[in-house]
Amino acid sequence: MAEIRLTRVEQGQTKIRNVPIAVTPEGFWCCPSPVMFQKTVKTQNPLNKPKSSSPTPKNHVQKKQTLETEKKPALAASRSGLVSDDQRNHGSDAPVVSASVVTERTPRPKTENLPRKVSVEFGEPGTSDLKVVLLGKQGFSVKLSVHKSVLVESCSFFAEKFLEHLPGLPFLEIDDCEDVEIYVETVGLMYCKELKQRLIKQSVSRVLRILKVAEQLGFTSCVDSCLNYLEAVPWVGEEEEEKVVSSVLRLQSEGIGVTPILKRVSSNISKPSKDTLSHILELVLKSNEEKGRREMKSIVLKLLRENNSLPSCSGSVDLCNETVYSSCRSCLDSLLSLFRKASECEFMDMPMEFKEPVVKQMALEADNLSWLLEILADRQAADEFAGLWASQQELASLHTKLPIVSRHHVSCITARMFVGIGRGELLPSKDTRHLLLQTWLQPLINDYSWLQHGCRSFDRKVVEEGIGRTILTLPLEDQQSILLSWLGTFLKAGDNCPNLQRAFEVWWRRTFIRPYVEQESLHQLDS
Repeated sequence: MAEIRLTRVEQGQTKIRNVPIAVTPEGFWCCPSPVMFQKTVKTQNPLNKPKSSSPTPKNHVQKKQTLETEKKPALAASRSGLVSDDQRNHGSDAPVVSASVVTERTPRPKTENLPRKVSVEFGEPGTSDLKVVLLGKQGFSVKLSVHKSVLVESCSFFAEKFLEHLPGLPFLEIDDCEDVEIYVETVGLMYCKELKQRLIKQSVSRVLRILKVAEQLGFTSCVDSCLNYLEAVPWVGEEEEEKVVSSVLRLQSEGIGVTPILKRVSSNISKPSKDTLSHILELVLKSNEEKGRREMKSIVLKLLRENNSLPSCSGSVDLCNETVYSSCRSCLDSLLSLFRKASECEFMDMPMEFKEPVVKQMALEADNLSWLLEILADRQAADEFAGLWASQQELASLHTKLPIVSRHHVSCITARMFVGIGRGELLPSKDTRHLLLQTWLQPLINDYSWLQHGCRSFDRKVVEEGIGRTILTLPLEDQQSILLSWLGTFLKAGDNCPNLQRAFEVWWRRTFIRPYVEQESLHQLDS
């Protein structure tokens, strides 16, 4: 990209420096990658800068000559003519290779109210045949010395402008530029042969700004280069992704081809495949690597929760639930088969190296079922699971034949079921709740001591509250039967048995106090 020179007039001293062709709306100079110089308006304005205390001898001579002749009209005219309004209004063809701030000596205005004017020349110095003035916000303006042939060849906007006006038009003014900095940089890109090389070091947000201006100007080669950049560069974070997608979708509505970019976030398939979700679940369920399995279980559960919160995903709920229940049945069949094998007499006599893989697989399948139950509970779809688990009488009978170390994982599933019912996460039928207590409460009691001391995630108080609340959802006669059976066990086992005293108190009041209170209330009403 061509370079320009920046000139500022400072009380008789001129400083020139070379900078790349890009200028921010605040008047800061920067290269194509946005490098901002943190300066205030006061430090930018030359009026606030003190005179140089130790200039070079040459500069000292120039300064002295200037002071002697500053009243001469010719020199005054040349000094104000660097970037003058007359020059802008009359479209002077004189090449401008500088950017300067123009001020009046008297009266001296406030620094913050001074207009900021910059001149930029592209291509070969002194060969430009067109002046384009960009009027930005807050009095900031940029005059571009450009070549008409380059602009007409590059973009349709300028080509149409010159068709509307005289071919020899030397001056063009563009009002209300929203992004003057990027406008200047986009014009500079018209002089570049390798746009890709100019964009490659830019940020995504800056390329989006360039894309917007290029699209407004009809600078098609730049639009294509920006789209190629956005298709290849990584997008960091969801916010940046949303910015890219929204910008690209706007271009798509105007007929610009953006399909390669959109393919990153969407596919031709309108709904997710059932087989895809099933395959993901199968990979997690079959994994034997503890750390990776634990992390992926957490991630999948989190992502499914996010899906649940979207109303637009309601159509895929049945599909997901069906897939999860299919996995549940598979895990249940595998767990029952392993329990049958482990309960055989021949298996009991085998060496530990033969039994260990079976025991590990039993723990794995039980953990799988616990995870699938968690998914269904989050989706408020675990009622059917309660029915499946309550009907596992064979599994419950085999449970007593195995060592606690092999079977206690199954009791964790039962405990989670009672917690879910106690919290209202599951709403199975009365018969299912009763069958669940009949089938699995005693096996849970048998493993209770081990669960308290051998499972870190086991919360005794939460489980006991869940069991008690589940019992109290049954008819009063069923409550009595279950709680009296529990009472006999608790009086023998103590802390090795769930403490259901709260549920017992509620049942007691319902049985022995409430009838008399109701009867007394009726007598008072009759009297």
